[in-house]
Formats: sequence, C-alpha cells, structure tokens
Amino acid sequence: MKTMTSHERIRRMYEHREADRIPVTDGPWSSTIERWQREGMPRDVSYSDYFDLDKVVGVGVDNSPRYECRVVEETEKYVIKTTEWGCTLRNWRHAGGVPEFLDFTIKDADSWMRAKERMRPSRDRVNWEHLKANYKQWREQGCWISAGFWFGFDVTHSWMVGTERVLMAMALDPEWIVDMFNHCLDMDIALFEQVWEAGFHFDEICWPDDMGYKGRTFFAPETYRTLLKPVHRRAAEWAHAKGLKAHLHSCGCVRPLIPDLIDIGIDMLNPIEVKAGMEPVDLKEQYGKRLAFHGGINAVLFDQPEQMWDEMRRIIPALKKGGGYWCSSDHSVPDSVSLETFREFTRLAKELGAY
Repeated sequence: MKTMTSHERIRRMYEHREADRIPVTDGPWSSTIERWQREGMPRDVSYSDYFDLDKVVGVGVDNSPRYECRVVEETEKYVIKTTEWGCTLRNWRHAGGVPEFLDFTIKDADSWMRAKERMRPSRDRVNWEHLKANYKQWREQGCWISAGFWFGFDVTHSWMVGTERVLMAMALDPEWIVDMFNHCLDMDIALFEQVWEAGFHFDEICWPDDMGYKGRTFFAPETYRTLLKPVHRRAAEWAHAKGLKAHLHSCGCVRPLIPDLIDIGIDMLNPIEVKAGMEPVDLKEQYGKRLAFHGGINAVLFDQPEQMWDEMRRIIPALKKGGGYWCSSDHSVPDSVSLETFREFTRLAKELGAY
C-alpha cells in the first residue's frame, strides 16, 4: 500500500478502515522537549517533525470572558499569573504537569452572569492572520485539522470555577452549571461558524472533558445524562451536520459513560487511560465497531522501556484490526523519557501499526 498523508490515514481510522499504518502522535511536556534538545534534538525543529509523527494541526478561538492577563509573581522556578478566564494559577518553569489553580473570579451564579456578559462572539476572537498564513500549507502537506472546542465539565471546574464548587453546584444549583456548559458551547459554535464560512475548513472538532479518575467517574451516569450529555450531543450533531468527526478527550475511567458517548455520536475517544481502569483491548472488543480509539499506551511504562515494548506488542496489533485506532500514550510524555526511548517508541509503533 502506498504511503498515505496524515489526513488520509486518520480519515481511514475514523471510518474503521485499514490504511498504510496507524497514525502516531503524542504530547511531550515542555520540560521533556528541553531534555530532548539537550540530548541532541535541534532547537529549530519541532518534535513532531523530528520524530516524523503524523501532522495534526489545532485551530482555536477565544470564547473566554477576556479578563485581564497579568503576571502576579515570577521566580526562577515558577510564574503566577491571571488568565482570560479569571483564574489565578501557578505554572512551573522547568517541570511538566498541570498548573496549580490558586483562585477564581467566577464563584457563583451572580459572578458567572457578569462573566457571561463579557462573552459575545466577535471577529476579533479568531486569529485570522494565522489562518491566512498557514491554511494552504496545512492542506498541501496533508495535515489533519482539528477545531479545538472549549466547554463542558472539565474546563469549567479546572479553568473557570474550581472543582469542589462545580461538583457541589451540579447537585445544588444545576441550572447555573448547565448555563455555563451551554454558553461556552454557543460561543464555540458561533466563532467556528465564522471560520468555516470564511473557507477555512477543518476535519474534526475535539474538546477536553475529563470526567473520570482512577476507577470511577466524577459523577453518576445519571448526572451526566441530565446535565452534560445534551450539551455533548449538540456539539457532535453540529460537527456531523458539516461532515466532521467528533473527538472527545476524557481522562480517567469513563467506561460507564461509553454507551452514552456512542449514543450521542462521539466518533473517537481519547486517551484510554490504562492506569485509571480503561483496558484498551477489552474496549476494542466490546465497542470497536462503533467507536474509534486514540491512546491506550500506558505512559507509566515509559520508565520501564522493555515493559513498554511488550505492552505495545500486546495492544497495537489488537487495536489496529479493521482500523479505528490512533496510537499515542494514554496521557503525555514526561521528562523522564529520553530522546532515544521516545525514538524507539515511535519506531515500534509504526512497525506494529503497519498493515
């Protein structure tokens, strides 16, 4: 079979058809990239090009309340800053992982209404110059173009309001929470309609909505069906009406929700977090004809390379059958991973993933 572009390859996975090989991508921490550069990766080459990973391009818009972004404190180790979502957070300079969330502007229904008034779709919320400068090249290179939506439980509790506050409100003030879910999605749809109508077409919508942790979901399936599932369904239906795919990122154990995700039309689920209780081969056997999978390679095993290679030999041949699989780790690539270890990871993934 001839060598395919990333666009051709990923499209076939979504269609549950075999390709020349499975797509291979991943997401290293910034500190991991620093390590790889110390170990020989050129600074003027992206890690994706260096390892010849599949070409996936993300397109974003600004659906935030546009609060002031400023640096509160800066040291050699960290930066504390405020965000356009009104969150105060600490980012570590030379370490990976998620930020430390310190404070929030939106804390109740009243403060949400003030934020909501600031969230109106306008053309200046799209980076038109970036699209004009790069879109043609992306298409010529056979990139897969992903529109990054930003709504739902995960971004609400992490980046807008705070975890405990959102979980309590889902039980005690669900109307407030559902309004946040829906308005953020409304902003996404309105802004990406502008992008689409301007001729900058994309291939999928993808959004992060972590709904689980180790062995459990954050809330009962009944709560998902009442509060969040209708909003997810709206996003998937908007995508499908344009001939696009719906790609959901949801860390943790979300297995109890998979029948609901299939019901609303989710086409691909990521990252299939093994350590949380998502067994990829079992999921493929049960749901592989109705749902494509992205991820499923246990990132914990990066520190035990031989075990990692054995796990890849177990998982990839099973998940690639009949298409429907996009290979990456089930989280991200930490800075404990050397340049040579990741080089072998990508080489073996392509070898095992060949058809």
